[in-house]
Amino acid sequence: MSKSAINKAKTPEGFTNLKTEAPPKNTVGFGALKVALGHANKYMKATDALRLSLKMNQKGGFDCPGCAWPDPDDERSALGEYCENGMKAIAEEAQNKTINRDFFSKYSVDELASFTDFEIGKSGRLAEPMFLPEGATHYQRISWEAAFQKVGSHLNALNNPDEAAFYTSGRTTNEAAFLYQLFVREFGTSNLPDCSNMCHEASGSALTETLGIGKGSVKLDDLYKAEVVMVIGQNPATNHPRMLSALEKTKKNGGKIIAINPLPEAGLIKFTDPQNPIKLLTGGTKLADVFVPITINGDVAFIKAILLKLLEKEEELGHVFDKKFIEEYTSDYNTFIQDLKTYSFNECLKASGVSLEIFNQTFDLILNNEKIIVCWAMGLTQHENAVDNIRELVNLLLLKGSIGKEGAGTCPVRGHSNVQGDRTVGIWEAAPQAFLDKIEGKYGFKPSAKHGFSVIETIKAMYEKKVKVFFGLGGNFISAVPDTAYSAQGLANCNLTVHVSTKLNRSHLVTGKEALILPCLGRTEKDYQKTGEQVQSVENSMGVVSSTKGVLEPCSDDLLSEVAVVCGVAHATLKSKTKVKWLSYKDDYKLVRDDIAEVVSGFEDFNVRLKNPSGFYLPNGARIRKFNTKTGKANFSVNKLPVWKLKNDELIMMTIRSHDQFNTTIYGLDDRYRGVFNERRIIFMNREDMISRGLKEYQVVNLKSKFNDVERHADNFKVVAYDIPKNCCATYFPETNVLVPLDSFAHTAKTPASKSVVITVEASVK
Repeated sequence: MSKSAINKAKTPEGFTNLKTEAPPKNTVGFGALKVALGHANKYMKATDALRLSLKMNQKGGFDCPGCAWPDPDDERSALGEYCENGMKAIAEEAQNKTINRDFFSKYSVDELASFTDFEIGKSGRLAEPMFLPEGATHYQRISWEAAFQKVGSHLNALNNPDEAAFYTSGRTTNEAAFLYQLFVREFGTSNLPDCSNMCHEASGSALTETLGIGKGSVKLDDLYKAEVVMVIGQNPATNHPRMLSALEKTKKNGGKIIAINPLPEAGLIKFTDPQNPIKLLTGGTKLADVFVPITINGDVAFIKAILLKLLEKEEELGHVFDKKFIEEYTSDYNTFIQDLKTYSFNECLKASGVSLEIFNQTFDLILNNEKIIVCWAMGLTQHENAVDNIRELVNLLLLKGSIGKEGAGTCPVRGHSNVQGDRTVGIWEAAPQAFLDKIEGKYGFKPSAKHGFSVIETIKAMYEKKVKVFFGLGGNFISAVPDTAYSAQGLANCNLTVHVSTKLNRSHLVTGKEALILPCLGRTEKDYQKTGEQVQSVENSMGVVSSTKGVLEPCSDDLLSEVAVVCGVAHATLKSKTKVKWLSYKDDYKLVRDDIAEVVSGFEDFNVRLKNPSGFYLPNGARIRKFNTKTGKANFSVNKLPVWKLKNDELIMMTIRSHDQFNTTIYGLDDRYRGVFNERRIIFMNREDMISRGLKEYQVVNLKSKFNDVERHADNFKVVAYDIPKNCCATYFPETNVLVPLDSFAHTAKTPASKSVVITVEASVK
């Protein structure tokens, strides 16, 4: 492997100045206001910060470039529909510093690779397109036209279109994503890996199989009316803080909250609404009624234990299961029950790591209520048995009739702001034939029906030199993917790597023989084209499509929109062979939406409906008990318990975010809701596990994983004692992505198993 590529891909191993304290028992409040204002004042102009805060997530404003949590359909706060991490996101995107050819002439690629991820992100907004020639040490300025021609010449020199892969980040708008997949399909390949492959692909697979739609079934209003909300494998206070306001309304209306997670997360203990003066003074709202400290990947075992007890009560008392719903709307109930009876309650509970006392508290809430919502995130989806995790949750909801009625249903909480919308408009390496037929009927070319490469398959293909051009529309690919060393070598094997980005990130430093950085407008910036200022659209976690329109003037005159970049690349690549009028789209995005309305189900009269200030809901069969499955009904499923056989010195590691982080973007070095400050190279360990290994607080250790006889190493981490189940540990990504095996992924979905990596911990001898 190329040591140069691997070294550039890894985060620097140096330490800063670790400090820890007891995790707080309350979240948000004055502390969040102080941090949000601090980021705004430090990285943005004060006037820009104020304008953005009043327009973020507002009707007629711009959609936050952070998470995909929905906005209220009706009234929205006059003080702004934002959170601490939303302000950090716009401070990152709208920072008042830009970088251009002078910056890149000052720093070589090797020098930039020595920066921390925090330093790289805070270098400034990219201001002009840059090119790294073969053998060069520094990026240099390139014109847009030359950049488009460079991409086109590389693509046209390939032996076949499948030698290129086109990645998409979840921040891409519907308009840009639709055109991107259209270009890729007209070019002749289905290689459309995207960030869904790495986060909620397991959710989509499981929900499509069982309920007929790969999305959640609830609306925001359902959370307010639920009797029980189960929050599983999720940390809302950090990853989607505005969800806490919805959970507070759940509690206000009499609902109960069950938090199931290996780590006790402060945001689910207590929440203080920073926009409510009374709450600020009185100390907020207790959220979780029960906290379930489950062992890593003990979710199927725990849910199966609940199912067994429900079955016992049904057979004893009756009226526990919603038999009318089951008989009318479901399939495979008897097969499911027969399999369930083969399991032992005690064995399942033991495998979950949960005490009988806490189990009983949880069970009583589920037993005695019918309006149940289950919310989950990557704590469930990044395991080899991730699809089983989601299907078992669906089994629970089906037994209780908690699908397709008010206050009940499924709620996979998506990460990035339009990751769900991108999939809806065609970013999918395995698009259904009906969608491809619509493309052919509209544009007159026949898209490839062959399934393309997912993220994991793309990495392998690059490593094996079967993919020679990598094009990334947004995102920080190398810091997001597993098996960092292997993935870095894959990128280095390419002839050309291209990244469309707003800011510098580590992926720009792990390059093919040649590399391009194409700077684009951010979500916060106005988008001027020939027909005037443009509006775009996004889809949130609950299937609402709404408009997004920038507020600030572009930070550089040499930026293009993502739509314009895609159209420019398509025009330069396909030339006279194309059947699509690419250059007309970049002049008027309404033309793009007219096409989406013809091709994508649910977008009829798109331009008209987008004018609704609240947006519009896409069709959702599960929401109305119309299950578009092979059976025509909601399907029960049979799921096995995962089997773990740890050796005495082994731990199960899960990778997590810090509070100063969104996906791979590092906003700062603190994780204050876990009591950690000024350091990221740490490992959270159970105190008993530390004692058995002779380790002390802050001791420097090296981590090692071994999978299929391949060893992977991550050195120089400090131990932090934490309230985490025995034999479990947690580390931040991307620092420990190097330990995640590429060949360990969810069956069916191929989501990397970043939440269940077997490792050993050894004291450093340095």
